[in-house]
Amino acid sequence: MPTKTGHPVTGLSENVAGMRTDRLVAILLLLQQREQVTATEVARELEVSERTARRDLDALAMAGVPVYSMQGRGGGWRLVGGARTDLSGLTASEARALFLVAGPASAATPAVKAALRKLVHALPEPFRAQAEAAASSLVMDPQRWGSSRVEPRPPRFLDELQDAVIRGVQVRLGYVDGNGAETERTVHPLGIVAKGPSWYLVSNTEAGRRTFRIDRVSSADPTDDPVHRPDDFDLAESWREIADEVERKRTPLEAQAACAPQGIGVLRMGFGSRLEVGGSTTDGRIEVVIRGYNEYALAGELAGLIEWVEVTGPPGVRDHLASIGNALVERYG
Repeated sequence: MPTKTGHPVTGLSENVAGMRTDRLVAILLLLQQREQVTATEVARELEVSERTARRDLDALAMAGVPVYSMQGRGGGWRLVGGARTDLSGLTASEARALFLVAGPASAATPAVKAALRKLVHALPEPFRAQAEAAASSLVMDPQRWGSSRVEPRPPRFLDELQDAVIRGVQVRLGYVDGNGAETERTVHPLGIVAKGPSWYLVSNTEAGRRTFRIDRVSSADPTDDPVHRPDDFDLAESWREIADEVERKRTPLEAQAACAPQGIGVLRMGFGSRLEVGGSTTDGRIEVVIRGYNEYALAGELAGLIEWVEVTGPPGVRDHLASIGNALVERYG
């Protein structure tokens, strides 16, 4: 008897957040096309390890997608009902969650969105309208108020590097650093991250794990040599570590201060992850640490917050605040 390995849950996207969207779509298409697939076949088709294929299939099942595994000799994975031309096992809520990926708010590539839109037409009629509505129910406008409407173009070598990541092959990479110096090296692409308008390639190199801004790549020549990818590598977790390190390098200075409780919300909005909130002082204020680029720049950011914040150190920040205050009094007093 087939063993159902998954159970319905409320949010498909939440439970498969660790999967690449293009792999999710590819697996669903394989399940549509064939009566049964094995983890080995999925791994071969998608050019990933069997471990990754099994993890992705399990993730789909745990997310409530109607797939189940047949155990034993001749076993594999199937859609409930043996569906070959539709996804009739999907519930209405599952279909809506899946096709949110195809909407304008999604970061998926145009090819992925196109594939998902094609899947809409394979759904039973009762679900099709809701899936189409889900795909057009959200709009994401990444521009801040008052900022330019010019949208940056994708960097020149983005497609080549994404293809190398998917195929798991090394790349001879030409790169121009922030000082204009050009170098060439062979890298092991592990993943690509979009950070605001910028794109980054996360790679292993002879010098360890490195991150490259893709708009600074001057050449990208894929090789036939396979990438050496750590078994425990997780792109999202790796990027969190990279982003934390970059943020600390960008804001190496730490200022100590005491803040009135009603001002903590203002500090959180203004400084975000650069703010660390501590315990209470004897007079009821709250100890905070705020990171900045340098003493003068941080004093400038804090100057408008004196109603709530008293900077206790370092002395250089206090001196700059006093200088800014004297200049304001002289000009406007």
